[in-house]
Amino acid sequence: MSYELIAILMFSTMMVMLMTGQRVFGAIGFVAVLASLLLWGDRGGYDIGFSAAMKLMKWYPLLTLPMFIFMGYVLSESKIADDLYKMFHVWMGGLNGGLAIGTIGLMVLISAMNGLSVAGMAIGATIALPELLKRGYDKKMVTGVIQAGSSLGILVPPSVVLVLYAMIARQPVGQLWLAGVLPGLMMAAMFILYIAIRCKLNPALGPALSAEERDVPMGEKLRLLRAGLLPLGIFAAMMVPFVNGWTSLVESSAIGALTAFLAAVLKGRMNRQVFETSVRSTLGISCMFMWIILAALAFGAVFDGLGAVKAIEDLFTERLGLNPWVILILMQLSFIIMGTFLDDTAMLVIVAPLYVPLVGALGFDLIWYGVLYTITTQIAYMTPPFGYNLFLMRAMAPPEITLRDIYGSILPFVLVMTLALATIMTFPQIALWLPEYVYNK
Repeated sequence: MSYELIAILMFSTMMVMLMTGQRVFGAIGFVAVLASLLLWGDRGGYDIGFSAAMKLMKWYPLLTLPMFIFMGYVLSESKIADDLYKMFHVWMGGLNGGLAIGTIGLMVLISAMNGLSVAGMAIGATIALPELLKRGYDKKMVTGVIQAGSSLGILVPPSVVLVLYAMIARQPVGQLWLAGVLPGLMMAAMFILYIAIRCKLNPALGPALSAEERDVPMGEKLRLLRAGLLPLGIFAAMMVPFVNGWTSLVESSAIGALTAFLAAVLKGRMNRQVFETSVRSTLGISCMFMWIILAALAFGAVFDGLGAVKAIEDLFTERLGLNPWVILILMQLSFIIMGTFLDDTAMLVIVAPLYVPLVGALGFDLIWYGVLYTITTQIAYMTPPFGYNLFLMRAMAPPEITLRDIYGSILPFVLVMTLALATIMTFPQIALWLPEYVYNK
């Protein structure tokens, strides 16, 4: 059997296992171990799995993963995120669409607190969505706002998914996080601009708060401003030392986790239940990601040994004669197709052993490609018929919001995200300028 046929057989077997509902790390790890045992026997098969485990355990930046997950859960479980929405409610409610714009701001700060898009979706659906509906906002508009805002979770640092990408692509986590800052803020600004223009043209979509609701004493406004900006202060305490080179990435993650914990203690919101829930959730998600990374490394090692990446590169460039940009666009389209039935982590783990080396061989920057990957997977999440975010939103939304409403809400935001993706592809320095500036400094 040729190596190309073996690679196709491995890939198809893995896809079949995933479609039957197997866990991602179980399906990928099983195929990797079985293939390595059949190809290289007992000794070779054991060595591949063992070396992948050792590579994972010796990867120092992995220590950032539990730190940032813990920070996000502490801020979420201690209800500090609620203060954020109250702040936006008071300060932005007087504008048409102001609460929807505030929700995007909430999502940006939640992303800087947690790094998981699911966390942003959960907080947006439980805190922002009921308030927006109660104040007469169009239900299609608000469901689209929350889904779009949650997409910032894996782009704005500290992105947990970019940690996984860094491990598989062998790229510095710090550079990837910095590369996500400007694209994430740009995409948030584009969402805000769309909401402002749409509600200006049709005020019924996002009515302003009544004069009675806006009549809040300035002292209360300032108190809410201080409370709402606390997560921003925590983010600054974590990132400023790192950007200035005073601390390493791991040290900054420890500062972030400790600052979040102290903030919850000082506000009187840290109790046994909050602490236990945060620790248990951190342990569960950290272990899940470690198993996925381990399976991905083992699978990638088998692909490297088969020379599958070189064979695919020759197929696209030599036999088919495709332009590198055409190949890159086809890769992004494949993410959108896979996103109809897989989450971002599964997509990355499945195709990274193929795509990442191919992107490098085609002459593209792997830091820049990491940003393209995160945006494309979020577009895939919001694309019918089986987008992951669509069903997640349906599970969290109140009964009056139907699946049809959710499907109808996402088209304008998908178009905005596609425009953002095309802009970053055309102007790579949007993603690359900040990491180059910081690391050269």
